[in-house]
Amino acid sequence: MRIGLLTEGGYPYVGGEGGVWCDRLVRGLDRHEFDVYAFSTGQAQEDAGWVELPPQVQRVRTAPLWVAEEDGVVHGRRARRRFTEHYGELAAALCTAAEPGTAQKPGTAQGPGIAEKPGTAEADRFANALHGLAELARDEGGLVAALRSEQAVRALERACRAPGARRAAREARVSDLLTVADHLERALRPLSLDWYEEDGLGAVDLCHAASGGIAALPGLLARHFFGVPLVVTEYGVRLRTHYLTRSDASPAVRSLLAAFHGLLTAETYRAASYLVPGNAHARRWQERCGADRAKLRTIHPGLDATPFARVGEDRRPEDREKDEKQEKQERQEKQEHAGPHTLVWFGRVEPAKDLVSLLHAFAEVRAAEPGTRLRIVGRPSGPEGEAYLGHCRALAAQLFPDEADGPHAVGRNPVSFEEPGGPGAETPADVHAGGAVTVLSSVVEGFPVGLIEAMLCGRATVSTDVGAVVEVIGGTGLVVPPRNPRALAEACVSLLRDPERRARLGAAARARALELFSVEQNVAAFRGLYLETVARTPVRRPVLDGAGDPQPFAAPAEAHVPGHWTEPTPRAVPTWAVETPEPVTETVR
Repeated sequence: MRIGLLTEGGYPYVGGEGGVWCDRLVRGLDRHEFDVYAFSTGQAQEDAGWVELPPQVQRVRTAPLWVAEEDGVVHGRRARRRFTEHYGELAAALCTAAEPGTAQKPGTAQGPGIAEKPGTAEADRFANALHGLAELARDEGGLVAALRSEQAVRALERACRAPGARRAAREARVSDLLTVADHLERALRPLSLDWYEEDGLGAVDLCHAASGGIAALPGLLARHFFGVPLVVTEYGVRLRTHYLTRSDASPAVRSLLAAFHGLLTAETYRAASYLVPGNAHARRWQERCGADRAKLRTIHPGLDATPFARVGEDRRPEDREKDEKQEKQERQEKQEHAGPHTLVWFGRVEPAKDLVSLLHAFAEVRAAEPGTRLRIVGRPSGPEGEAYLGHCRALAAQLFPDEADGPHAVGRNPVSFEEPGGPGAETPADVHAGGAVTVLSSVVEGFPVGLIEAMLCGRATVSTDVGAVVEVIGGTGLVVPPRNPRALAEACVSLLRDPERRARLGAAARARALELFSVEQNVAAFRGLYLETVARTPVRRPVLDGAGDPQPFAAPAEAHVPGHWTEPTPRAVPTWAVETPEPVTETVR
């Protein structure tokens, strides 16, 4: 079948978010055709270029979200009236929608922090307004100028001052209205694209949004215009991200933007044929944000286990006959600090990873096991990560003064800060192979890919109970509360002192990772979901017979996938039904 893959800041760009799993999915489903519709998030991302695309990618169409391209469209009086009507309806839905996270249904004990599903009236109002704007953009050629006009700001102001608007909306100042209008203009830029034609998204059999939010908006419009089914994958719930950001904005801005993203998410969840959370943590968030449980299909991300096989699997008998001295020397050259008393942390350096608690925990580990070392391997994420890394280096120097074996020897800190690709850390497998225990100390975590890599390497793990950690680890590692250095230290010491337990946990962890988090299971699950989605979707291009009448069952879902079952086979005909001429005999009298 033909899949329209919708991405935002990811595939096919180099280093984009979610690009790795999208690339593995496209390459694994080589019997399908893919049209990629991608939003870029910056000039640097566009300059970096694309990854190498497989032949099943038939077409790639991109559009920038970071800049508005002038389309030169000037609306007439009738078009301006239509825009004011639809944009005003959308703004009114934002101003009257229930306050996200605090509203309660009458007669229920729902507490704060649980996202309230938007009311039916507001959801229908928002959907009708969104579709009206999309139809206007399609008829007129775009909405770029209209969304940036004073007309849009005035429509938003009227909605905020109208009776029935929430208090936060009524208190919006002019600067707040300008901020919200600017954000809505950015979020609604996909409406002005020329993707919604018969030879564009109208030609695909299924749209697959690689994330929620703006990436799913073209899928909503393809469903509205052409009836194309939509599948949405969320490894991290975008609505949750919007709830946690813009903490420095005014209450009016936060309220209106939270309402917009809440209503967009509700419409996406309502229109999608299936929602695919990557873990139980994301699934719970989707349910709290209004997702229908019957549409949810959890599919874990898939990792390629091949790069970790050398570390995770036991050596073959013929490998054990190699020169152990040479192998030991190579290992020492690659991993200077590797050993049975080495802890490894691997990931992006940022405050959410809570390396400060890890360093304080390591101080207690060092007191219990003096020969233990800690390797922190990772690059900082942006300026905030750079500052945090500097703070951690200073804390490590304070907690662990350089040690020396004698008065004339050079001291060395037991904590090393390294970047991936340096000596002893060429690959993630080399990083995890350099230690006895892999540690995760985060206070906020989505799906812990680094832990799965450690599990594929057969390493025992100590992790904090955040995000989807427990779901990933199962019973194959130790889990402690976040921001608890003492508990983290005790767990690490217990594994360092028990090598047999480390080996058992490591073997169980590798078996669990191979069963649940491999590329093969991910691709197979999406293959089945695609077929199930198309099989439940009415035929949009009916097959006609010789008389011009539709044949509703002439093209079953499985006929879209090349295979032996699509090849015509001779139909078996019983012998009694074969028309054979009977011999003409003459009766002699």
